[in-house]
Amino acid sequence: MFHRCSVTLSSSPPIRRGKSLYEQVYQALRSAILTGQLAPGDRLVETQLAEWLQVSRTPLREALRQLQQEGLATADVSGGLRVTTITAADAAELYDCRQALECLAVVGACAQATPEQLQRIEACVHRADALRIETRGAAAEALPVSPQQLLDVDYQFHHLIAESSGNRRLVTLLDGLFDAMALLRIQTLKQNPEVLDIRLEHRQIYQAILTRDPDLATAAIKGHLMASKARVVQEIEAYQPLASRGV
Repeated sequence: MFHRCSVTLSSSPPIRRGKSLYEQVYQALRSAILTGQLAPGDRLVETQLAEWLQVSRTPLREALRQLQQEGLATADVSGGLRVTTITAADAAELYDCRQALECLAVVGACAQATPEQLQRIEACVHRADALRIETRGAAAEALPVSPQQLLDVDYQFHHLIAESSGNRRLVTLLDGLFDAMALLRIQTLKQNPEVLDIRLEHRQIYQAILTRDPDLATAAIKGHLMASKARVVQEIEAYQPLASRGV
């Protein structure tokens, strides 16, 4: 399902020659992967990508090596590279790591969040409500909500909580996990947008932080991530039965 032999790419992103060419190529490819333009399982063919970005293959190869080191690209049996497809086991590990780190984040946020940070977190909750209405099709002429919109508001909510904890190292660690999570969510949201059910769960977490109750906030974030983990793993196993069995 995900192993397409060729990729149809849109117009190439602008490459500014005044900056490091490798860095620009890397950022362009990374963005294409994390937004789903390059989908899980897509082959990363050097000739095709070099033509799309209008660059030589030297900076392209450097960028591809970086993406491979970050886990966004994976070598296949033929020795070529593909956009990483995340299995059910991978997803479970990511959620377990997130739960450990985000429990620290909400406890820190209960103690350290400023009124301004709380307002920004609340704004994310309201945005999730608005997206939920759009997803349900409240207006016949409403534009469909893209997976990227859902991912953006989810990321902003969790990132703001981490920032509110005052722990900079925690923010850095979580950002690394969020990249892998974005790849996972793009993979699952295309099949079922309901996988990312953030409206009620985010509001419960926000309310716990607002009351400065670390026990309640920890319980809320655990419940949210465990429920999300169950939904995502179930979705992966539904369309990726062989991968979930390690075949």
